[in-house]
Amino acid sequence: MGSHHRDKQPADGPAHALRMRRMGIDTYLEPVIYMRRDCHICRSEGFEAHSRVEVWRGNKHIVATLNVVDAPLLQVDEAGLSEAAWRSLGGRDGDHIKVFHPAPVQSFSHVRAKIYGSPITSEGASEIVQDIVDGRYSDIEMAAFIATCAGNRMDIAETASITRAMIGAGKRLQWNVHPVVDKHCVGGLPANRTTLIVVPIVAACGMTIPKTSSRAITSPAGSADTMETLAPVDLDIAQIRRVVEREQGCIAWGGGVNLSPADDILIRVERPLGLDSDGQLVASVLSKKYAAGSTHVLIDIPVGPTAKVRSAEAAQSLGERLTTVGQSLGITLRTIITDGAQPVGRGIGPALEAYDVLAVLQNQPGAPDDLRQRALLLAGHVLELGGKAPQGEGRTMAAAVLTSGAAWTKFQSICEAQGGMRVPPVARFTHVVQARHDGRVVAIDNRRLARIAKLAGAPKAHAAGVVFHAPLGTMLVAGQPMLTIHADSPGELAYARTYADAQEDLVQVQEH
Repeated sequence: MGSHHRDKQPADGPAHALRMRRMGIDTYLEPVIYMRRDCHICRSEGFEAHSRVEVWRGNKHIVATLNVVDAPLLQVDEAGLSEAAWRSLGGRDGDHIKVFHPAPVQSFSHVRAKIYGSPITSEGASEIVQDIVDGRYSDIEMAAFIATCAGNRMDIAETASITRAMIGAGKRLQWNVHPVVDKHCVGGLPANRTTLIVVPIVAACGMTIPKTSSRAITSPAGSADTMETLAPVDLDIAQIRRVVEREQGCIAWGGGVNLSPADDILIRVERPLGLDSDGQLVASVLSKKYAAGSTHVLIDIPVGPTAKVRSAEAAQSLGERLTTVGQSLGITLRTIITDGAQPVGRGIGPALEAYDVLAVLQNQPGAPDDLRQRALLLAGHVLELGGKAPQGEGRTMAAAVLTSGAAWTKFQSICEAQGGMRVPPVARFTHVVQARHDGRVVAIDNRRLARIAKLAGAPKAHAAGVVFHAPLGTMLVAGQPMLTIHADSPGELAYARTYADAQEDLVQVQEH
């Protein structure tokens, strides 16, 4: 390895010791340490705000970012720890910790070389990713790595190297069955909650589909958030294994099982930058699919003017990169390009999307047909890809399983196996946004609709979000309900209302 990793504590004296204190400050995944400016270590070591420091408790250690405290929050001999730092180190208030300058991060030389035009080698990729997982990269260094790989500056070989490095840095699920199938959507489309329908259909057909899903990062709900309103999703590897062996499928949160820890760390820095390059996306998706033990994967790429992928050319390029890197990992991968012009279903937000899913699974009259048709299309492709259905007959098989009630029965069994099914919550406050003009709906801004749902409190408030009443082609009359905002507090309802009222082109209506 090129970086100077320390496996044991450097030589020290009492001069490096402080008492640890839990500050109860949530810094998400970033470990932060708080020290007084006049503490003996800050003075003797020359530590300043935002210094990187190595912190040891016994044989456990982390690299944390220093925040310097001037107010009397801490004793001179105390160091405060953020929740992320506290979780990593363990221990109790008052335990002794030692603080040092960290060893230099030599893998950053590979990032520097990439900035100046040299490709990242497989060895370089391994060193960079391992240092990121070990917490040795500051946010600034990670931002530099992400930025130099953005704008499609990573070729296929580099993408494959980063993907393999991300796989190597995490845990891996292995199954004693073949094939193991999976599906993934690259995102950018509100309420595209097909996973909760595809998984029970495919599992009811006897195929193994261990689905690990993400929570929302920039959207009003991820599949894990929606599933969490129906059943527990925070499962460890042993629990996932037990559920899948019993029911052939699961819908669990992926962040709890450390399958691709580098990805979870990089996403935290990627999102505020708004940089979502094809190379990073491919490494993110495929590292998690490979780590989950998937052998056959279907990738849904929605394309639309306000979706993540905005043109057929961009979708084709992303699809080719996914397929090539997937093949290099031994994954059989198929991509499907779908319509990303408008939300799928009616609800946007965890519980509202869950009610749409339940309506489809229970074959309720009035269930959103677009969600049903999209789920059947994807489930059919998965069944064909895994060899369960002949080419061209997967959708018919999927429809039979859904219509007969077998998928609904299987979904209930999966929920029970994950810890028990529950009823999604209902928001306490609602507000109807009405159409301002007569006419036909000709365009919808997915991003702004998602923003209204987030301002209303989604995904943190599970019941919050938007119910959308005006899909493309709807003939509206002025005053007709266009969407209903759901919120758990009057303040959040007011935020969402104010934003919605200010949006002229949220829904484009062509007047008669």
